[in-house]
Amino acid sequence: MAQRTRRLQRRTTEFGTLYKGREGQWSWLAHRVTGVAIILFLFAHVVDTALVGWGPDAYNRVVRVYQNPVVGLLEVGLVAAALYHALNGVRIMITDFWPKAADFNRQLIYGTTGLFLASMVPITIIMIRHILKEHF
Repeated sequence: MAQRTRRLQRRTTEFGTLYKGREGQWSWLAHRVTGVAIILFLFAHVVDTALVGWGPDAYNRVVRVYQNPVVGLLEVGLVAAALYHALNGVRIMITDFWPKAADFNRQLIYGTTGLFLASMVPITIIMIRHILKEHF
């Protein structure tokens, strides 16, 4: 028991406790980064959709920009961000609604990461195949 409490102790500074780069910290960081990426995409999506107000020519010029392979790769990143954010959000809800699940947080994080990677492999193959077919 003493070993467990010693392992859970964190170094304290004037700024608060410091994490040591474990799974929880990385999933926390990835959740925030993917959330910001999704918000930035939504902002850009609202702006480009609003261009319809300036007429079909303005809208079509902007939409043509999206028809290149670099934007296709960014779409793969967007799907990855949305998928990870959703899966990690479910993990967070599980630990929020069932406090005993916090005892298995590390396993839940690894499960979330494994499910994310297992899902992204076929998704990436399908999306990259489409990009290659359209542009090369």
